[in-house]
Amino acid sequence: MPKIKYIEHNGKEHLVDVPEGWSVMEGAVKNLIPGIDADCGGACACATCHVMVDDAFVKKIPPKSDMEETMLDFAPEVTPNSRLSCQIKVTPELEGLIARMPQSQH
Repeated sequence: MPKIKYIEHNGKEHLVDVPEGWSVMEGAVKNLIPGIDADCGGACACATCHVMVDDAFVKKIPPKSDMEETMLDFAPEVTPNSRLSCQIKVTPELEGLIARMPQSQH
């Protein structure tokens, strides 16, 4: 089971096992990680699961869909590595993924 590291805006780290096939958002919500609200439940209809993916993993995840790009337009603190964690499916290649949460989601 891949380990995902979630880092809150204040630097607090949470390293959790997330089953393959779950989204990075589900891993956060089901492990009670603060900073990922997931108001829409993973439907790519809000931006409350916004994370910044570590550079080393950007090319290991599929590119953003048009819908994800649109939703990120509503998120504050967007960076080139910004993604909606509901759109990132956990695979063995994502072992050690680092997802940082923006300050606006604390």
